[in-house]
Amino acid sequence: MLNRRVIAVVAVLAMFLATLTGCNRAPAVARADVLKSDKARLAAPALGEARVDALVEGNTAFALDLYRAVASPDSNAFLSPYSISLALAMTHAGARGGTAEEMARVLHFGLPEEELHRAFNALDQALASRGQQTTKEDERFRLHVANALWGQKDYSFQPAFLDLLAQHYGAGLRLVDYRNDPEKAREAINKWVEEQTEEKIKDLLPPGSIDALTRLVLSNAIYFNATWLNPFDEKATQDGAFHLPDGSTVTVPMMQQDELLGYAEGNGYQLVELPYVGDEVSMVILLPAEGQFEAFAQGLDGQELASMVQAIRPMQVSLTLPRFKFETKLELRDALMGLGMEQAFDPEQADFSGMTGQRDLFIDDVYHKAYVAVDENGTEAAAATAVVMRLTSAPAETREVRVDRPFLFLIRDIQSGAVLFLGHVVNPAD
Repeated sequence: MLNRRVIAVVAVLAMFLATLTGCNRAPAVARADVLKSDKARLAAPALGEARVDALVEGNTAFALDLYRAVASPDSNAFLSPYSISLALAMTHAGARGGTAEEMARVLHFGLPEEELHRAFNALDQALASRGQQTTKEDERFRLHVANALWGQKDYSFQPAFLDLLAQHYGAGLRLVDYRNDPEKAREAINKWVEEQTEEKIKDLLPPGSIDALTRLVLSNAIYFNATWLNPFDEKATQDGAFHLPDGSTVTVPMMQQDELLGYAEGNGYQLVELPYVGDEVSMVILLPAEGQFEAFAQGLDGQELASMVQAIRPMQVSLTLPRFKFETKLELRDALMGLGMEQAFDPEQADFSGMTGQRDLFIDDVYHKAYVAVDENGTEAAAATAVVMRLTSAPAETREVRVDRPFLFLIRDIQSGAVLFLGHVVNPAD
């Protein structure tokens, strides 16, 4: 079983730069009526009892699979696999048959269904407690997570599906009208995400991502903002050269500190751990040997990462680190299909009957945005994920029938086809 340090550090690295789930949950945004299950959220069991170690191990394996699938060695990359795993775990709760099996395999969900959701609940509430001891006025530590479902009003969703998401994810179903006003629904979801992420994630769902055939969107938003336990001295920051993959260099502000930090090294890499205030969450820097970045990144797996983290020891480190800030946006349909999650995106094969009782929905796309800023004081990071689900087929075009003239009618036995009564009406007023 992974120890506390490994769980915290691996969860942080799985989000790449310390994006986690949160405490101090913000109130829900009043943008739509909410259909709530009458089931209260379950109290979280102990981490060991809920098999959180197995969940973290699987989530980290998926994080690295997805990172390799979407990250280019020639450009910055940042994403929150935890946010994506959480949104897809809620989606998986409604999957059945081969669709559920494929999703579990790609997402590395190795736990039985009930244990899986218990583990997500336990991990979410454990991470929500981080930072509760941080009280100094000059220190900041904010973690916040939110889940929400956005469903078509007057559309039938299974009570058991809504109960599960309420009990384990704290998510209610917000009712919107995709059928008659998809743009208004898109704006409501984007506004909710923006408010949950302190306005760092805007326009998660791009124009055209929601239409009249959309029936459900499952969303997750994460916000993280914390100071370093050992802040960098701004006066020590100087411009310096940063070497790009093609051999050229750029000049950027380089922060510097000499501090007792977590450190490890191995064949072709160095590792430095930078704790945030409270010493419960940290950033882990993995520095491959010169010229080895792409091979190192593509070859890293969950077991190797866990071994690296377990090797961390306190050591005096002279650290030089660039300030940076950037944002990424991803549409994950192709990446997830490439990893083997095919049925969920196929209208002919998708089985999400656990949501509605019918095989009438499929995943249209999975949208993800992430933001990160690292400076002398600490880190601000945010991410959001939306799983957009559409009808497997367009509803039949409406035909108007006005029975305003003479007509025939019959009464028949359906099973045998026997006509029991037959007649016509030429004047219903007679």
